Amino acid sequence: MKASAVKSAVQVRRGVPVCTGSRGRVAPQARRASIVTRAGEEMMMWESLRQGLDEEMERDPKVMMLGEDVGHYGGSYKVSYDLYKKYGEMRLLDTPICENGFMGMGIGAAMTGLRPIVEGMNMGFLLLAFNQISNNCGMLHYTSGGQYNVPMVIRGPGGVGRQLGAEHSQRLESYFQSIPGVQLVACSTPRNAKALLKAAIRSDNPIIFFEHVLLYNVKGEVGDKDEVQCLERAEVVREGTDVSIFCYSRMRYVAMQAVAQLEKEGYNPEVVDLISLKPFDMETISKSVKKTRKAIIVEECMKTGGIGASLSAVINESLFDDLDHQVVRLSSQDVPTSYAFELESATIVQPEAVVEAVKNVVGQKAVAA
Repeated sequence: MKASAVKSAVQVRRGVPVCTGSRGRVAPQARRASIVTRAGEEMMMWESLRQGLDEEMERDPKVMMLGEDVGHYGGSYKVSYDLYKKYGEMRLLDTPICENGFMGMGIGAAMTGLRPIVEGMNMGFLLLAFNQISNNCGMLHYTSGGQYNVPMVIRGPGGVGRQLGAEHSQRLESYFQSIPGVQLVACSTPRNAKALLKAAIRSDNPIIFFEHVLLYNVKGEVGDKDEVQCLERAEVVREGTDVSIFCYSRMRYVAMQAVAQLEKEGYNPEVVDLISLKPFDMETISKSVKKTRKAIIVEECMKTGGIGASLSAVINESLFDDLDHQVVRLSSQDVPTSYAFELESATIVQPEAVVEAVKNVVGQKAVAA
């Protein structure tokens, strides 16, 4: 991915609906507008997310979105670009810069029957809303004795970008994984981003939906408006027999870059995109480990207390007798992310590290003569 990825990710295409709503009411022109989605159509990931959001808002009038600049500006990476003109300013609600406040507003809206999508302009900013997410979003269904559901999606850009600095390079999946009552989902392609977002919006559970800042301009095919993907299912990206590489989000691409080199040297790794970070899809994970008997976890999260630490513990607890080698974790270093490009690159996992780990785990047995 080029260093211009973030910049190009916010470049938008023209030709989107321009029917202006008024005070939350959909304009007559917008009501008549229909979404035309062709299976196999190619688009960037931000566009696929926007299309999924558009389709769900058209399908269900209870779906709404709120956050900083999600309306008139269209979101920090244009996921809601111009949708306020179609659905009105109350369904694309611009909020003050107060994460704890508008997160609480979203939770209240979900409790009263709406299906809110709360965007964090940067996922790192949602630390300011941690109280609402942990004490209310994940717990209200339980603490109310089942009287309330909280069907909401919390989404936005995160991960290490290109020289965005420490505060804008947070990986919050490790922070949120211990909160009871919430699901964690990480999309990685235009197709699964759209299908997973649609499923998350329809779910009655609170979903934290992770989008990597460097994947918004990745281009690929998307499904039609009826395609919805299971939120709890991992994806086998590449089948293999030598070692299981478990990854998610942008590390899917890092792993596949490593695989391209490993294939030339005779290795046959299996790559599994976790997608569901909580709960883990243990059916797919178990099947892969039992086949290869070796596991490498590749993540952008910090090594201490990260997603890889949890997955490694689960694999060791439930699949210990199926392993021929200790579980290997490749994670970001436990340091704040540097602004300097060279130092930033040195703190996160690169394809060369994955290649080396596979060789160390598998040895020379898999190398073609």
